[in-house]
Amino acid sequence: MAQKSISIKEIAKMANVSVATVSRVINNNGRFSKETKEKVEALIKEYGYTTNIAAKSLRTSKSKTIGLIVPNIDNAWFSQLALAIEKHFFDNNYSVFICNTSQDEKKEIAYFKSLDSKMVDGIICISGIEEIPTHFLSRDIPIVCIDRKPKDHSEAYYVESNHYSGGYQATEELINQGCKNIVILSRNKSLSVNRQRLKGYLDALKDHHLEPKEELQILVDANQANYEGARQAIDKLIKSGIPFDGIFATNDWRAYGALVALQENNIKVPEEVKLIGFDDIFIASTSHPSLSTIKQNTPALAKTACDLLLNLMNNENTEELQKRYILPIEVVRRESTAK
Repeated sequence: MAQKSISIKEIAKMANVSVATVSRVINNNGRFSKETKEKVEALIKEYGYTTNIAAKSLRTSKSKTIGLIVPNIDNAWFSQLALAIEKHFFDNNYSVFICNTSQDEKKEIAYFKSLDSKMVDGIICISGIEEIPTHFLSRDIPIVCIDRKPKDHSEAYYVESNHYSGGYQATEELINQGCKNIVILSRNKSLSVNRQRLKGYLDALKDHHLEPKEELQILVDANQANYEGARQAIDKLIKSGIPFDGIFATNDWRAYGALVALQENNIKVPEEVKLIGFDDIFIASTSHPSLSTIKQNTPALAKTACDLLLNLMNNENTEELQKRYILPIEVVRRESTAK
């Protein structure tokens, strides 16, 4: 037989304490004795009492929910990041609405409106469109961006990896292994992440006295899948006869697509062409040959963004918080750039 739900007043009566004391024990703040704590917690466990979050949110104006905007949940790196964020907030007693936008601006606006109506306490935006549709919000909701430097939002908080350094070090890895004609394989989308990686690539060439060549700067169509778009682009480049001996692909699926195109054209990696990706997802270590890549510190990105949003939502010394956090990257050397 189902047990009737019990109220906080009934818990207080059985424990012979005030409702306020029970509330302090539940929220673990304020003063109460160890004996009271043990008595209240035993009753809560025995009767299966759960806090009425909806009622509590009306009293405190806190819903204990956050929204997470993800541009493409099918992308392995975005999935890893989303999982880490969800776990962090769950551990802090927050529920997370995960909203997959498929990089569609109209869909993102619709999700912002929906999250606003659901009274979320904060929003984390991963990459995607640069213009954050805050003008569609009816409330002043704290927002933290990851890998997304918002346009005209000097007040925005954002956390990112050092993409410029990643682009520079990826290119330098190929140069140090003897490459002179290096392709950059990116996406035809004007995001700050793409621009920073491209700048790193161009500066590394310049610093090593190598001339950048426009025909080696290849942009995969934004509507194509990373793997297939990269495979077709490198196949086309090979058939054009333009010489190249290195490829910096700005994510690992593009790197894998490039690898398959090279293999289909009987070009040996790393003997004839060396290759490096970005993100260090599962495919990089399991492909044959294994792919060198730039590793982002995904757990640190997630933790930094979550802690920042929690501070903003709780109004904890917001004046002292940095607006921009840039985390270091790491070169992971594997078979695809071996000498």
